[in-house]
Amino acid sequence: MAPNQEGQENKAADFLQLSKTKSLLQSDELYQYILETSVYPREHECLKELRELTKKHPRNCMLSTPDEAQFLSMLLKLINAKNTMEIGVYTGYSLLYTALAIPDDGKILAMDINREYYELGLPIIEKAGVAHKIDFREGPALPLLDQMIQDEKSHGTFDFIFVDADKNNCINYHKRIIELVKVGGVIGYDNTLWFGSVAGPPDAKMDEIIRYFRDFVLEFNKALAIDPRIEICQLSIADGVTLCRRIS
Repeated sequence: MAPNQEGQENKAADFLQLSKTKSLLQSDELYQYILETSVYPREHECLKELRELTKKHPRNCMLSTPDEAQFLSMLLKLINAKNTMEIGVYTGYSLLYTALAIPDDGKILAMDINREYYELGLPIIEKAGVAHKIDFREGPALPLLDQMIQDEKSHGTFDFIFVDADKNNCINYHKRIIELVKVGGVIGYDNTLWFGSVAGPPDAKMDEIIRYFRDFVLEFNKALAIDPRIEICQLSIADGVTLCRRIS
């Protein structure tokens, strides 16, 4: 076997292993150290309860990682976010982190196509005493965003927007929410390294769903990189988070 061919096969094998986890860290022990040292000791009891409940759900791969959620919570406090939006809710783990981070009179417009998943976590969100901050809307986000854009009073009113939804629509979301976040406000896009697949070789072995959405993620990342209305920061936390700060 030619040396470079062997190297390519090793890369493909490495990627197959990488795609089984949402953390891009190469050491499970290091990741566990981060969780046990910095995340779990400060995790709110309701967050722990919701995280453990969600891990039992058949689609638990959609659960945000605890370290990512903790980071976003810190970010919300640093920018003094009060009016926020979340596209893609699932059981509400990251939503609960947001609700706990913003002021008591803060608001979250939360959108998801599946109310059933949200209602799994709702009793725990209510137990945490923050359900009054959440305005949940069931259904596709794009029609609602289009309605909001038509109302100029909605323009530039959001301090923070987090998107963890269908990757083939990220560009469509961005075209709309860039008008809704204020200048100086922040948009966070989840999964922008897509299990590390964005850097994988063309012949890498991966699940079909990862391969299918990889091209959408690649195109979206390119679009963000050249958008003059924002400055961006690509983070390697979880399987990639891109922060966009609106500058114009």
